[in-house]
Amino acid sequence: MLSTQEIYRELLIRIGEDPARDGLAETPERVEKAMAFLTQGYTMDVATVLNGALFEVDYDEMVMVRDVEFYSLCEHHILPFFGKVHVAYVPSGKVIGLSKIPRLVEMFSRRLQVQERLTTQIADAIAEAIAPQGVGVIVEAQHLCMMMRGVEKQHSATVTSAMRGVFKTQNQTRNEFLSLVRHGGCES
Repeated sequence: MLSTQEIYRELLIRIGEDPARDGLAETPERVEKAMAFLTQGYTMDVATVLNGALFEVDYDEMVMVRDVEFYSLCEHHILPFFGKVHVAYVPSGKVIGLSKIPRLVEMFSRRLQVQERLTTQIADAIAEAIAPQGVGVIVEAQHLCMMMRGVEKQHSATVTSAMRGVFKTQNQTRNEFLSLVRHGGCES
């Protein structure tokens, strides 16, 4: 069986390159390391990422973390897609430590993905962890598989959402979330 580096070396040969030339001699090793980093989400799980940072509180208003930057790899072409994730939930007795939400985004985005699955995985993980009254997730992304190849549309963006609980059933909660995503919640 070929090692990972041998596979990348073979790929260079198949695209017409000389893997022994000066600029490519160490490329298989660099690509192996890069792919391990870009797909490290496979070695993580929700419980470890949350690390017990679930706190009982007497608070039942919306909690939102917006503009969480992410990078992922499209599972269809293994090309990057990147953007921002906006997450909100209405607690039902428990909250998640604020830094854990970007860590969940990171865990799920560091896998081969489609944006739709990424969106639902984040929402479902929060729903399962703290059973809130509701959770909303919006992901805005640009896909290099659409920008560099295929339709080659440089300014297109894809937006996906996952609404659970009160974000799905109560227009007022949903609209508040959407307004905060559009207009921000803090003065700069």
